[in-house]
Amino acid sequence: MNYRKFGRTGWEVSEIGYGMWGMAEWTGSEEKEIHEALDKAIELGCNFFDTAWAYGSGLSEEILSKVLKRHQQQKLYVATKIPPKNRTWPSKPHFTLDEVFPADYIIEYTDKSLKNLGVETIDLQQFHVWEDAWANHDEWKEAISKLTQAGKVKAWGVSVNRWEPDNCLETLKTDLIDSVQVIYNIFDQSPEDNLLPYCREKDIAVIARVPFDEGTLTGTLTKDTVFAANDWRSTYFVPENLHSSVEHADALRPLIPAGMTMAEMALRFILANPDIATTIPGMRRIRNVASNMGVSDGQTLNAELLKELKGHRWDRQPTKWSQ
Repeated sequence: MNYRKFGRTGWEVSEIGYGMWGMAEWTGSEEKEIHEALDKAIELGCNFFDTAWAYGSGLSEEILSKVLKRHQQQKLYVATKIPPKNRTWPSKPHFTLDEVFPADYIIEYTDKSLKNLGVETIDLQQFHVWEDAWANHDEWKEAISKLTQAGKVKAWGVSVNRWEPDNCLETLKTDLIDSVQVIYNIFDQSPEDNLLPYCREKDIAVIARVPFDEGTLTGTLTKDTVFAANDWRSTYFVPENLHSSVEHADALRPLIPAGMTMAEMALRFILANPDIATTIPGMRRIRNVASNMGVSDGQTLNAELLKELKGHRWDRQPTKWSQ
């Protein structure tokens, strides 16, 4: 496993982190296998775990708490998120800060997460949605300052709404935000335009989420794929999105190097960008952990392939189903 500096925090984090959404929200999650997968990731060098209160109303955080207790001898970085008070993902431009993150609510849910995680301090607390219009409101600034001064949070981050990478740039200018979590992958390259250069200049860590485009970039979806009704992806991969996503993935197949999967190519594309501190694929099975962690071997895609993959940028706009 290779490690990268997590912005101005100075933490050395595994360049392949662990996205824990699947621990509590998706179908097929069995706790025994989950814990075996988490332990395997740590064995292979993973030390960055990204969860959220919203993942099972604290269940994912509680799962991570058990992991932390089993591995007390190792430094594992814990990142979680405060859910929007109105429980709406993503945020909408007309939402007010008081509707989504009032000061007392920020403090309340940080305390909830501390309890669920069984820790005295959260390494990285993030806002699970964000609107840049809130940048200069004092309420959230005062709340996070209190939590930091109380020793409850070491660093702060924002998780940017899907396909809105610039919807945090004014907020970053406050110098109160240490990291940005953004969708970045072969298709979603727009963070390279403005967000990544700014973060590079200000030494703000970037977490690349959704490295497989919710599964498209694993190469396993077809136009006939059907998700269970209680699986979040059933509302995301509506026919309009599923068919287009599969077509974009199919266009990549001729580019996959011999002996490599599309998923591996997708991760290596992200790791080829030095502006990314870590990427956080969701993993529930040991075989996925082994293959994803194995990508952190210091090898990179050749320049010609990277150039070709740049041509597969797919700029999209938020819609009613993009959540």
